Amino acid sequence: MAMNNSPITQVSESPITQVAQYSSAPPSPGQGGFPSKLLLDLRGTRFEIDREVLVSLPESILIVMFPNGLILGRGHSDSYDDDDNNSEESISLEDQIIYVDFDPVCMDYVLDFYHEAQTAGEAQRLANPTPHNLSAQNPLLNKQAIIVLREELDYFSVIPPKAGFPAKEDMSATGPVYADPSKVNVKTQCGTHLLEQRKIFTALQRNINKENNVAEQHLIDMLCVSGFSRDDEWGYRDIEPKKTSIVSIALVMLKTTGSGNQMATAQKLLLFWRKPARKCWWDGVEVELDQGEHKLPIRLWARRTWTLELVLV
Repeated sequence: MAMNNSPITQVSESPITQVAQYSSAPPSPGQGGFPSKLLLDLRGTRFEIDREVLVSLPESILIVMFPNGLILGRGHSDSYDDDDNNSEESISLEDQIIYVDFDPVCMDYVLDFYHEAQTAGEAQRLANPTPHNLSAQNPLLNKQAIIVLREELDYFSVIPPKAGFPAKEDMSATGPVYADPSKVNVKTQCGTHLLEQRKIFTALQRNINKENNVAEQHLIDMLCVSGFSRDDEWGYRDIEPKKTSIVSIALVMLKTTGSGNQMATAQKLLLFWRKPARKCWWDGVEVELDQGEHKLPIRLWARRTWTLELVLV
């Protein structure tokens, strides 16, 4: 796929930096303040995760987990001195914990899929070993590839004047919030309505039909040939706490065998290996929300941001 025709654009690099330098092999677990496992606290849920597993997670997810970056190197603080008391064991458990504002349910989904993909990849390598010279030219021959599709959806509602609601209002991120208590739950109902729309491609297909965007249609076609199906649903989808925002993630294993041009299509997606790319568009629909004995007409706007990425495990 030619990049100048792509409906998505490149985003920033990994937020994780490993500062320890070594020539042949990493230090042994716990050596030199370079722990092999990390303790993460995701909104109150503790995870113990291998450092290498964390680093291998999709860039698009790491950027969200660590918006200010994360340095993996000697110790957990710049204040440590070079003495023997600064081993991993001398650091208290609380000091070892890295607090992350990220949904633990989403993390479970990603880690479970990674495990499934690694198991499938190992079985494939044992069944069909690939010569080193070929795998060096095409990493898809000896690595299991995962397509990562992530959506950030920010929603805004507009109540038409003809609805005849009280004039007193206070503008918020989702439009007017009326003094009438029956209107206070409009934001919640809008979020619930969108949360129930779990089909991955429905909104983008709606935009394609409206704009006749050939590049976007090509994007859907390419993803569906490579592992998705047109009726697929998001693997994870939930509303962010205290925000009018919904985050969705779908992971599928990249198909490299099948039709005659299957590998050629898969190799196009290598453009997004370690280089996540983004697409953003506005989507507006008319909905009616239940308000007791009557229906409340709403113009519901959503700013959808897709991030597409390929990872190898």
